[in-house]
Amino acid sequence: MVREKIRVSTRTLQWKCVESRTDSKCLYYGRFILSPLMKGQADTIGIAMRRALLGEMEGTCITRAKSEKIPHEYSTIVGIQESVHEILMNLKEIILRSNLYGTCEASICVRGPRCVTAQDIILPPYVEIVDKTQHIASLTEPIDLCIGLQLERNRGYHIKTPNNFQDESYTIDSLFMPVRNVNHSIHSYGNGNEKQEILFLEIWTNGSLTPKEALYEASRNLIDLLIPFLHAEEENLDLKDNQQKVDLPLFTFHDRLTELRKNKKKIALKSIFIDQLELPPKIYNCLKKSNIHTLADLLNNSQDDLIKIDRFDIEDVKKVLDTLEKHLVIDLHLTKIKR
Repeated sequence: MVREKIRVSTRTLQWKCVESRTDSKCLYYGRFILSPLMKGQADTIGIAMRRALLGEMEGTCITRAKSEKIPHEYSTIVGIQESVHEILMNLKEIILRSNLYGTCEASICVRGPRCVTAQDIILPPYVEIVDKTQHIASLTEPIDLCIGLQLERNRGYHIKTPNNFQDESYTIDSLFMPVRNVNHSIHSYGNGNEKQEILFLEIWTNGSLTPKEALYEASRNLIDLLIPFLHAEEENLDLKDNQQKVDLPLFTFHDRLTELRKNKKKIALKSIFIDQLELPPKIYNCLKKSNIHTLADLLNNSQDDLIKIDRFDIEDVKKVLDTLEKHLVIDLHLTKIKR
């Protein structure tokens, strides 16, 4: 693995929950810190986690309601205090917790007079109501109220489409997002090159999961999105096969790679980015402008190729050598650099 070959830093990142509270059944709050981070890393992580928490999390909602003998969404029913539209809006606010995949059915079937709440919803065993006291309707007369419901698990916010009333059902705007809000802030400390950062992350959820659970799930979702980049095709590093591409390699890995192959180990050099080498800004920017983004790109350039890079000099090449020796757990056989 790449992590076995690269020593990115001797720092150990640690996270901690510094505050946790339940404001109501449908509002949880958590505050977390991650440190120590290098300058700029806190903002990178904070932005990515905020987008993952708000955009990649799944939740369960009531997406459709069906009832007979209702002419349209804005009609009223004798014996029910609320209009049909108000009942649909109340159903929209019901918060559910589940491991549902796709859709399933639920129902309400009660007789008045009485107050209809979320606890009157008949659910599958794998779906749970977060707050059973949430109001749905008030029946003022001895009438029957029967509503069929469709539940769905998804992510984001779905606006209902224009209704086709042939099946006497009504679509409901669906807010699947279990995370209500996310804030991140950064505290910097230290001076000069030793400057470090602490990331503060605040998370509010709707009660279908805790902020800690949301943080875990969002992190897992973010990692899943990036995994394909780690499975990129490995570079063919056999120098015999690459003789036509590279006339004068800056480093010769042949002996070491032969040994690694005997042990069935490989280095995915395409997955090692020059960002991980902590190069000086000038060298880093020069390499990037020359389309050198990974260690494989760097090793496919000869000493002469590097010298030809705009604003690159012999001292910069030496600095690259020193940096690679420092960060790569591998014996580098370097070619001589002549002044």
